[in-house]
Amino acid sequence: MKNPSLVSLWVWLGPVVAVVAILLIALIFAIWWIVTHNRLKRYLVKIDEAASGIDVALTKRYDLLNKEVAAVKGYAAHETKTLKEVTMARLPLSSSMKEKGEYSGKLSEALGSVSLLAENYPVLKASENFLALQREISESEEELQSARRIYNSNVSSYNQDIVTFPTSIVAKASNLLAREFFEADEKKKEDVKIEF
Repeated sequence: MKNPSLVSLWVWLGPVVAVVAILLIALIFAIWWIVTHNRLKRYLVKIDEAASGIDVALTKRYDLLNKEVAAVKGYAAHETKTLKEVTMARLPLSSSMKEKGEYSGKLSEALGSVSLLAENYPVLKASENFLALQREISESEEELQSARRIYNSNVSSYNQDIVTFPTSIVAKASNLLAREFFEADEKKKEDVKIEF
């Protein structure tokens, strides 16, 4: 025969154990939710930081290009159209990654145009200041490439995380959307034609 005090104890403890179990599961879920949400927010901060790095590199590139234009102007005053186009190119402050990619392509074209102009002036090309400026532009290109890689790496990690279950639940509930990659200019994706 069962002990009546044990039965009454179990009747009393059963609901308490169930409530404690439910509360414990809810607490574990809440902690998981907060940790996951914070991780996704940290990704967004990293992405914004990397996007800022791209902006800094594009601004530096633009400034160096303007210095190169100023150096070329003294030699090629009659080439005002090309030089004017370069100095008018400005990136809007609130632009998407696609717009930044297009702007980067325009700056690359402008750099090419100015470099072609400089080819026509051997004295300019041999100038120590112009050569130093060319080195700075090359370094700025490397900085921009590095900033792009960091940005795209952060975007890739974030985008993978928000589509993976169960993190996708938190992402959808928090209305966190995928970010766009910094893509190469369409002209740079084309096959290079080498002619001899």
